Amino acid sequence: MNAIIVSAFLGVVMMFASWSIKGENKQKNIALFGLIFLILANLAQLNGWFVAEVETNNMLSFTRFGLYTNTLFYCLTFIYIWINGDEISKIGNHAADFYALFFFILCGASILTSFNNLLMLFIGIEILSIPLYILTGSDKKSLFSNEAAIKYFLMGSFSTGILLLGITFIYGATGSFNLIPPDPSILNEQFMYSAGLILIFAAMNFKVSAAPFHFWTPDVYDGAPTVFTSFMATIAKSAGFIAFINIYLVQYKPFEKTWGIILPLVIVSTLMVGNVTAVFQRSVKRMLTYSSIAQAGFMLFALYGTSSFANEGILLYMVVYSLASIGIFAVLIKMKENSFEAFHGLAKTHPVLAFLTTVFLCSLAGIPITGGFFAKYYMINAVLIAGAGIWLVVVAMIFASISVYYYFKLIQAMYFVPGTPAIGELDKSYTYKLAVIAILILVLGVFPNLLFNYLYF
Repeated sequence: MNAIIVSAFLGVVMMFASWSIKGENKQKNIALFGLIFLILANLAQLNGWFVAEVETNNMLSFTRFGLYTNTLFYCLTFIYIWINGDEISKIGNHAADFYALFFFILCGASILTSFNNLLMLFIGIEILSIPLYILTGSDKKSLFSNEAAIKYFLMGSFSTGILLLGITFIYGATGSFNLIPPDPSILNEQFMYSAGLILIFAAMNFKVSAAPFHFWTPDVYDGAPTVFTSFMATIAKSAGFIAFINIYLVQYKPFEKTWGIILPLVIVSTLMVGNVTAVFQRSVKRMLTYSSIAQAGFMLFALYGTSSFANEGILLYMVVYSLASIGIFAVLIKMKENSFEAFHGLAKTHPVLAFLTTVFLCSLAGIPITGGFFAKYYMINAVLIAGAGIWLVVVAMIFASISVYYYFKLIQAMYFVPGTPAIGELDKSYTYKLAVIAILILVLGVFPNLLFNYLYF
């Protein structure tokens, strides 16, 4: 409860800071200090030092896994703002307003890691989604940004309607909004419950941009300002996955034989659409957009079990994927255009930046010694432990091999194609910040258990 209260309060603080405190750098520092305070408040509840006592009538349940996930979200957001704060201030005239939206998104994410009631699931998703609509259309001078915001809002509204209809059906069948394992023998209407599950499954697939509910993703991510696409494709999406896992393992697990056909089809179609379509993209930003869809396919493996590999795998995947994506988008922000041609010859003019970009791309591809390798290993192992079938692992590995092609196509452009890179002004401090991300990815690639040790204290 600490994190929900503090994140909402900090969001209000940043709204007042927008007009009371002048200077984008000061506003960024306030946001960073606020995130540190938010991390400490969440750790206080995680370790039992101090807990804000609020009666929720069992609508929220604060587990160690959920609280630890919150901590990771806040740390990733700190890294994101630490690196991209100067770029955020270039969009619009009030940077603090964007930081306020980030805190409100984190408030929604905190609810999604602890909801124990379908109504709280809806509230958490809406608190997280509405600020994302605003961030998407924040570049008011860009028609692409405006168009992306409208598409995102309309599609998000339809998916929310589907979610509410699914919740209604489940309430009609069980007489309760509580997130508890259903007993088929006491259900008033089996068909109504099944229909509710299907509708919620479809709505959650939309939130995590899984096929065939991914159609909004390319246009929205491509049209939104690049600095915000980085946040939307990583931390915001990861929060949706945690909510998806929570509801799936409780509501769907008793009917896993019945629903065992649907999930593999969604995973395979997501992997296929994301990886195959990314191969043909000529824009790096759009390639990364389809890559994020493909990464969602791997993250869906976490729905297959309650084993330690599934829990640890989703946390490792969430952190490593977010770090690599934040890093590669931070590089893309500095480029004058989003085409592959803009990276030609980058290794000769900016060898350190090219190397760091290579680390990010290798992690996304799952190359050994990077965190992405162990992230994919944990997810695949979770599927094998759950007994989902070796065929699904083989399909996943095939599509992972395809992803190596389009990631390495960008590496080839940097190292083996002569030309002058279309890159803007780059400070040494910016490179140092990117190096910190690369080091974290490499450390997690060698010692992934460092991320899990605190989870079991």
